[in-house]
Amino acid sequence: PENIDTIGPKFGSLEIKDAQQLSVVIESIFKKALTEPHYCETYADLIFGLRSVFPEFPAPDGGKHITFKSQVLNVCQNEFEELLNSQEPSAEEQALYEGAELDMCRKQRKNRMLANMKFIGHLYLRQLLSAKVILSVSRELVSCDSEDGVPAEHALECVCELLVNIGYTLESQPAGQEVVKQVCCRLLGLKNNTNAEGGPVYCKRVQFMIQDLLETRAAGWSKKSFKSSAKTKGEIRLEQAWDIECKSMGVETPTAEVTIAGQRPTYLTPVM
Repeated sequence: PENIDTIGPKFGSLEIKDAQQLSVVIESIFKKALTEPHYCETYADLIFGLRSVFPEFPAPDGGKHITFKSQVLNVCQNEFEELLNSQEPSAEEQALYEGAELDMCRKQRKNRMLANMKFIGHLYLRQLLSAKVILSVSRELVSCDSEDGVPAEHALECVCELLVNIGYTLESQPAGQEVVKQVCCRLLGLKNNTNAEGGPVYCKRVQFMIQDLLETRAAGWSKKSFKSSAKTKGEIRLEQAWDIECKSMGVETPTAEVTIAGQRPTYLTPVM
């Protein structure tokens, strides 16, 4: 993560001459974030640092000027729509691959989709996307406006990934509180859905993912994390020192840390 201090100025020094070039810069960061989801927070910090660096450009239709923030929204929307509508491999991919290779292609698409949800969430936490956008995405993923609709499994995985990354902050807002309630009620109903034969509509993996989200929310968005987030070299050295000290005292190093799912970064949190 400390590399952002060197990468940020390099991006900021680019001479952007039009809105198209601005989109290319944002899309390049997006692509890196989606291929390296472990560093989503770092790439979101990079975009946050660039939010006021580049100039605005006149819109071709004479409307509102095109800004860095508006282009971020456009890229997010395009990526979201593309991934949501293309869970299955393309005709070209199906012609090229078969068996395990085709399964790998599906897995890569799903991983990219989940990474996109995580990245969108971190952009929201940095106030680069509005709550209105997040609420619209959440409702669309679970088909809130169509009670009889049966969302695809990957759509439910996406909304769970999104909410587990922003839940605390989103629910702290009045509008967000109501939508989180609606979405979670909808997820509970979908989790318990049965088909004509009396079996569950969704696989166990999706059911467990929904249950984990609901339990995390019930616990005030507090959860144990066994996966390490991206850390600076200094933080890694401190952890190693703590590990050595614990071992010297015969104490086992904790393997999990309790976190609040969906808090804003500390540099955006007002000091009381």
